[in-house]
Amino acid sequence: MAVEARHQQDSAHDISPIPSYPTGAALSLRGIPLPPEVITLAIRWYLRFGLSYRDVEELFAERGIEVDHVTVYRWVQRFAPEFAEAAAARRHVVGDRWNVDETYLKVGGTWRYLFRAIDQFGQVIDVLLSPRRNGEAARRFFARAIDRTRISPVEVTTDRYRVYPRVIDELLPAAFHDTEIHANNPIETDHGRLKARLRPMRGLKRDRTARLILAAHALVQNLRRGFYDLGTEVPAGRRLADAFAELAVVI
Repeated sequence: MAVEARHQQDSAHDISPIPSYPTGAALSLRGIPLPPEVITLAIRWYLRFGLSYRDVEELFAERGIEVDHVTVYRWVQRFAPEFAEAAAARRHVVGDRWNVDETYLKVGGTWRYLFRAIDQFGQVIDVLLSPRRNGEAARRFFARAIDRTRISPVEVTTDRYRVYPRVIDELLPAAFHDTEIHANNPIETDHGRLKARLRPMRGLKRDRTARLILAAHALVQNLRRGFYDLGTEVPAGRRLADAFAELAVVI
């Protein structure tokens, strides 16, 4: 029974792509380069599952691979943006009906506001971390999302925060603005998935790190949901692993 439970736990963390090494051989970055597959797997594990950097270190140690948690942190900081950049050209076109909302989280002990949007299909459109929740931040978020996606939505759903009508009238005068109660449930539910992933991190320390992790989470979520032409030849449960393998050429 214990063996079966352990097998189920390992399966939940998708350990199958680990390459095989000689028994007892402990590999590290101290003079011995690790294969790109190991680096890619560490990044994917961290971004996908509710793991801390120390958790990733322990998972590798159990498999005879010596990787310090600080090294995993550095890999995520260095390569996650490169994965996102490499994937950009293969992203699906964003839909023309947007749900926009802001939530909040602590960075370095200080509250920050996070503007997020998804389209009618559930694709994360963009995220913006801001020290303030005001018209300037909302305008910056909409302007950047429109510029990055090259899409002007025909419908925008938000809550009844007073700055949204003015910003939408200014930037998207032809769009229908929906503020009905419960109309924004899809994006509010999506916030919950993000908060669940952030919980094991025990707080983000700096704005730069927070922005990187938030953008990387959006990438992983969109990859898993099939919004990229990556990992299209495998079952949905293997889509993320296959997509990261295709993107590993950036390392």
